[in-house]
Amino acid sequence: MPSTTEGPLPLTLRPLATFAPPSSTRTWFSAPHPSVPLLATASSDKTVRVYSLATFALHSTVSGGHKRSVRACAWKPASSGETVIATGSFDASAGVWRRWEDGAAARKVREAEVDLTASGGDEDEDDWRFAVLLDGHESEIKSVAWSASGNLLATCSRDKTVWVWEELEDDNFETVAVLQDHDADVKCVAWHPQEDLLASASYDETIRLYREEIDDWTCVAVLAGHAATVWSIDFEGVEPRVHGKVVKAENEAEGSREKTWAEEWERAGPRLVSSSDDLTVRVWKRRPKEGGSVQPRGASVPSIIKSTNIEEEWMEEAQLPQRHDRAIYAAAWSESTGRVVSAGSDGKIVVYEERWRATGEPTNGPNGDKVEDAFSRCSQASATVWVVVAEVECAHDVYEINHVCWSRRWDKKRRREDEEMVISTGDDGEVKAWVLDGST
Repeated sequence: MPSTTEGPLPLTLRPLATFAPPSSTRTWFSAPHPSVPLLATASSDKTVRVYSLATFALHSTVSGGHKRSVRACAWKPASSGETVIATGSFDASAGVWRRWEDGAAARKVREAEVDLTASGGDEDEDDWRFAVLLDGHESEIKSVAWSASGNLLATCSRDKTVWVWEELEDDNFETVAVLQDHDADVKCVAWHPQEDLLASASYDETIRLYREEIDDWTCVAVLAGHAATVWSIDFEGVEPRVHGKVVKAENEAEGSREKTWAEEWERAGPRLVSSSDDLTVRVWKRRPKEGGSVQPRGASVPSIIKSTNIEEEWMEEAQLPQRHDRAIYAAAWSESTGRVVSAGSDGKIVVYEERWRATGEPTNGPNGDKVEDAFSRCSQASATVWVVVAEVECAHDVYEINHVCWSRRWDKKRRREDEEMVISTGDDGEVKAWVLDGST
């Protein structure tokens, strides 16, 4: 399916580096640290390789805790004085690993003032302490994610369940919820960046959202638009960006579509992006409550995805231009630019950008058609359109790409302090960094 952008794409996705050494087996997932130049990668060789984002070289290896492939990993946010990684494995267990950093060392790492490879990977292995084993799932763990506060950890599994764990103290975790709402393998979990709202995606073709109500976690919404397995989900950042610019109501002219769009966004909060076996990447938006109430259960609005308890309503806002011809395993939202990147089984990486819609230009609907339902006529959906701005084929030669994400760029050749890059992870065991050249 062609992009809504005519002619050559405005940006070029250029190879920057391949992290070395690569894994000798399939690599599933990569997670950039939120504040220091480190990248954790989950591998089939039962380890997590931690690389320097400043030098693209191996920093240390997290090993010895799992009996099968490590499928996923996640950095704990706000861990003062120590670095903490959670891992999820095909052995049905999750692990929590800790590495202590003194204040001066941590500062130097944050500022990329030291060669993170100076002591060598093997010598650093003992510095990672396997602190906690989280047992309970009956089958392979597919994804792990920390809440924004760092107090809650979510895990999901082939056993159709999502678990929520709360960290207490002294390496103790308590199971606070076992959610069994999905009918099949749960592929991914993700937390809202501002709320303790958890999302999960499944082989059953749905996305579900949960939150705690009166000491009990419950499913508050079901997003049922995909026609095949939903492989990945990711929340937008805390500031909306259109064409790279932060959009705030107070900065826009009275009566402008930009002001109306920003006001709607502020009431609804960050959106959700998902990718699927049905070859689509979709954007979902929460329907803000009007005057403390919600849409009546029987109201006829085709685009609304109703939850069973109508606690929250989420809608499909857009389908991004279709560029993939095989399963899309990952889609990620950039906090820096608002762009979305996707990758999957076809070995292609695609970058999309949201722009203000020109007069008469259709919104993004299924197969690129103009959307003609109640929600698409609302100001937010009709004000913007998604376009493809860059793509590269065979990014990992003939191999599938299992994961793709955005990361701040830390190397000495970065062109500006806030420059970002794309990181792709493949079946070939390689993890690659890519940069966008050109301008829009």
